[in-house]
Amino acid sequence: MAVRDETEGSDGLMSNLVRKAILLSWFTIGYNFLEGFVSIGFGVSDESVALAGFGVDSLIEVISALFILWRFRGEVGAGSEISIARERKATFGIGVLFLLLALTTVGASIFQIKSGSHPKTTIPGLLISIFSISFMFWLWLAKRRIAVLLDSASMKMDAQCSWACIKLSIVLFVGSIVFITSPALWWTDSLAAIIIALLIGREGWETVKSVRHPGFSGGCGCKQ
Repeated sequence: MAVRDETEGSDGLMSNLVRKAILLSWFTIGYNFLEGFVSIGFGVSDESVALAGFGVDSLIEVISALFILWRFRGEVGAGSEISIARERKATFGIGVLFLLLALTTVGASIFQIKSGSHPKTTIPGLLISIFSISFMFWLWLAKRRIAVLLDSASMKMDAQCSWACIKLSIVLFVGSIVFITSPALWWTDSLAAIIIALLIGREGWETVKSVRHPGFSGGCGCKQ
C-alpha cells in the first residue's frame, strides 16, 4: 500500500507539473500575441525596423509555446510518462525556431543598417521593452523551474526562447535610449542584435544536432 501511495503521489506531482507547463504556455501565447501585433503595428507606423522585427520574434515565441502545448497536453491524467518521441519532435521544432529567430533578427538588422533607416520616435519601443523585460523575466524563471522538475529538454528550450526574448528586449531598450539621446548612433542596437542573433543561432543548431543524436534521452540536463 505504501508503494502504491508513493506511486500515486509521484503521478499526481507529475500531472500538476504538466498542468503548470501548459498554463505557462497559454500565458506565453496570450502575452506574445498581444506584444507581437502591437510591436509590428507601431514598428510599421513609426518606420522602426527594430520594433517590427521584435514583434516578429514575439510571434515566433508563440509557435514555441504551441510546441509545448502539443508536447504535454496528451499526458494530463495519463500517468504523465515522458514520451521520448514527442520530446524529440518538440525539442527539434523549437531548435528550428531558434534558427528562424536568428535569421529574422539578422535580416532585419542588416536591412536597417544598409538602408540607413531609423524610426520617427523610439518611445513605443522603449515602453514595450520595459514591460517585456519585466514580464518575460518572471516567465523565463517559471519555465526554467518546470523544465528542471520535469527534466524536459523541450521545456528547457522554450525557457531559452523566453531568455532570448529578454536579451532582444534589452537590445530594443538600449537602442531606444541611444536614439533618444544620440540619434547619430541609431545603428548600435542593430549591431548588438546581430551579435545576439548569432549566439541564438548557434544554440538552435546545437539543439537540432542533439535531437538527431541516437542517444537523445529527452532530459534537459539542468541542475537543480
